[in-house]
Amino acid sequence: MARGRIVIDLFTTLDGVAQAPGGPDEDPSNGFPWGGWQAPIPDAMVGEQVDAYIHSMDALLLGHRTYDIFAAYWPQHTDGPAGLIGRTFDAVPKYVASRRAFEPEWSGTTRIGDDIGHEVEALRHRHAEVHVVGSVDLVQTLLARELYDELRLWVYPVVLGEGKRVFPDAATPARLRLVEPPISGDGGVVQLRYAPAGSPITGDMEAVDRDG
Repeated sequence: MARGRIVIDLFTTLDGVAQAPGGPDEDPSNGFPWGGWQAPIPDAMVGEQVDAYIHSMDALLLGHRTYDIFAAYWPQHTDGPAGLIGRTFDAVPKYVASRRAFEPEWSGTTRIGDDIGHEVEALRHRHAEVHVVGSVDLVQTLLARELYDELRLWVYPVVLGEGKRVFPDAATPARLRLVEPPISGDGGVVQLRYAPAGSPITGDMEAVDRDG
């Protein structure tokens, strides 16, 4: 089997906030008052792209908070408009990055997190495409250690000024490569797809202008 991919899927605001897009009670940590900021901005492109990516995943990697939210919701939503997502999440193996042991009630769940680098590499050899959905704290760890193959961002036309950001202050410096041209939707959402590209490179714009 070819080495699989770790794909991060995140809904974010223009200022990079990815906390609690889906509802007020999703993640109220640190007194976050804007839970559910995504809901009033429907966009057909987002639904189409999410459906396409659902078909490509064969495993989920989640942080513990996101896992608890998904486990309480998706097993009860395997029919109707969200049925494809619910059935897929229910069927695929689910890996939860957690430092503490727990007894999962959602079938197909395995805890990882004792050695995240080694365990993520093992997932690459076990699955073709592992998706990380939400799970901002876990995502920050994966980004900092470059333990991912693609970062997919759906950027919404809203600014919140507070909340957990994809790249917080003191984030690990990194350079990213655009995988394909951005896609924009009818609700003003822009999809961006990036791959890691090593450390930042500095230069002198005057020298570039002179030599170019």
